[in-house]
Amino acid sequence: MSSSLPKFFPLWITLLAVVSLAACESKEPKGAAGAGAPPPTEVTVVTLKEQTVELSNTLPGRAVAFRKAEVRPQVTGILQKRLFTEGAIVEEGQQLYQIDAARYEAALANAKAGLARAKANLTTTQAREKRYKDLLGEKAVSQQEYDDALSQFEQAKADVAVSEAAVQTADIDLRYTKVMAPISGRIGKSAITEGALVSAGQSAVLTTIHQLDPIYVDVSESAARVLAMRRQLMSGRVSQAQQPKVTLNLEDGSQYGHEGELRFSDMSVNETTGTVVLRALFDNPDSLILPGMFVRATVDEGKRDNTVLVPQRGVTRDREGNATALVVDAENKVEMRQIQASRAVGSDWLVEEGLAAGDRVIVTGLQKVRPGAPVKAVEAGSAEGE
Repeated sequence: MSSSLPKFFPLWITLLAVVSLAACESKEPKGAAGAGAPPPTEVTVVTLKEQTVELSNTLPGRAVAFRKAEVRPQVTGILQKRLFTEGAIVEEGQQLYQIDAARYEAALANAKAGLARAKANLTTTQAREKRYKDLLGEKAVSQQEYDDALSQFEQAKADVAVSEAAVQTADIDLRYTKVMAPISGRIGKSAITEGALVSAGQSAVLTTIHQLDPIYVDVSESAARVLAMRRQLMSGRVSQAQQPKVTLNLEDGSQYGHEGELRFSDMSVNETTGTVVLRALFDNPDSLILPGMFVRATVDEGKRDNTVLVPQRGVTRDREGNATALVVDAENKVEMRQIQASRAVGSDWLVEEGLAAGDRVIVTGLQKVRPGAPVKAVEAGSAEGE
């Protein structure tokens, strides 16, 4: 067997050489691949541009009647009739109740009789004053007698004036026995029935009338937001119409069919909530909006030109809560920017500082890159970036 080893020895040497060469060749590609740099990470960007933005703000609110009248009796008496249908539309001046008028009719008759007596006395004293005046010129009466006649005449005129006022008061009281609608609108339920005693100046109302067309909607805005908007208007950064428009969403989520106008801003701030009341006026021909109804009002705050918007998905927060965005610079490298975003506009943030038109903000692939890293930027919406 030892004599056969030299015969096969060259064959073993050849096999070892082939295996070693194959191992070396298999290692060379791995070394070559490791020496090359990896391709840049692909990210989706949005190139910012200046634009005109319609600013608006959605706020909770409550509907308030345009006019509200609480009907109370002006005289005391027994209620004889109710002359309206609860929940119906009533017109201004329409009679609602009838109070027993017998005592007020008698009082008016008594006042008229007193006026007639005062007028008769006036006629007598006037004639006496005129006669004494003529006699005084002829020295037939003394000055004192004429002065007494003149005084009686003046007192008679005053009595007539008092009696006329008494007649007028009695007539007013008699007319108040007919309780009239002070305004037009929809009347509520009656709080009292026939046969009940009502009193002048009572605190309890007989019924309430609401004027619902048009109707107010009161919303509350933070004082800080109102202050910021006024500063922007004063500086000219925001332009606003004379009467800002307001739209409504009702409690069921539907949009109200009529557009309103902002009519009033309260001159004081609620000390408890720190808010200011804004009041808008809406047409309400179908009485669809009722007093006390909860709504959501979108208030048009004006237009802002040369504004930069950044998608909300491209903005993150650091550990300190500051807003940041990753931007691809001219060398296709990632740069971190701290920004100031004042408010949301749809799905975007309105940028005050930190970004400008032309900046390419990364919106997809934020987790795969870091500042300084090279990237391949693909514009959002392009065929490659879809």
